[in-house]
Amino acid sequence: RGVDIREHGSGRTGMSNVLRTGGGRVAAAVLLLDLSKGVLVVLLSRELIGTTGAEVAAGLLALVGHNWPVFLDFRGGRGIATGLGGLSVMAPIPAAIAAAAFIPVTLISRYLSLGSITGVVTACLSLLALTLIGMYSSTYSWYAFIGGGIILWQHRDNIQRLLRGTERRLGNPATPIQ
Repeated sequence: RGVDIREHGSGRTGMSNVLRTGGGRVAAAVLLLDLSKGVLVVLLSRELIGTTGAEVAAGLLALVGHNWPVFLDFRGGRGIATGLGGLSVMAPIPAAIAAAAFIPVTLISRYLSLGSITGVVTACLSLLALTLIGMYSSTYSWYAFIGGGIILWQHRDNIQRLLRGTERRLGNPATPIQ
């Protein structure tokens, strides 16, 4: 659309800033691509290496590459969709539970960041619980807690704005960065 999203809103390249800057259709494409990034690296590592450790490493590397891309001066997204994509392959039930927590929190509060934070915490706790009862490999918990920690770290400015009551709600357009 001829707009550099890194110069608007949060300055990040994730779906949330794209939604505020470029609209719903472009944001849907970014969401699909970011989810696919997480899904594909985990599937590829599963096929080529075949260990849960390789899946976790691939998922975490995709998350790091998404959040701190070399070619964008280490300024990317926050990792929600990429992290969810990887988790959906490794542990689909916690991924679905996380999405089920994200949607109503986001729709009711109109804060994407609050929904994202809620989804990450829910993913970590549900994966831990399901791992403790033997449904998933404990190796996947490393992905949830390290990846979740990375994502929460990336949301630290959102958390501060939520606490101050100044966080942007859904529907608020992005403004140029000054």
